[in-house]
Amino acid sequence: MKCYIVTFEAADVAVRQRIRDRLKSYPKYCPVHKHCWAIMTDQKAAEVRDFLTPLLGPKDRMFVIRSGTESAWRNSYGPKNNEWLKKNL
Repeated sequence: MKCYIVTFEAADVAVRQRIRDRLKSYPKYCPVHKHCWAIMTDQKAAEVRDFLTPLLGPKDRMFVIRSGTESAWRNSYGPKNNEWLKKNL
């Protein structure tokens, strides 16, 4: 599986929650912050985008990128998320 970073902007609170719920359907996932998640999947970036796109409104935004060779962060959502990020990014 590959790790992808998914960021999104949605004006509607309910849309943001539906996106988070759909991201939780991936085999492995970790919220990086409120509108940015890391997911593990065998899909390609475009397939991830296409899976989430039906939830978005016409002015909402999303960005999907495969995790690379280097990462850094500060104040993850606790030790569990911190360990997930260390292992998978």
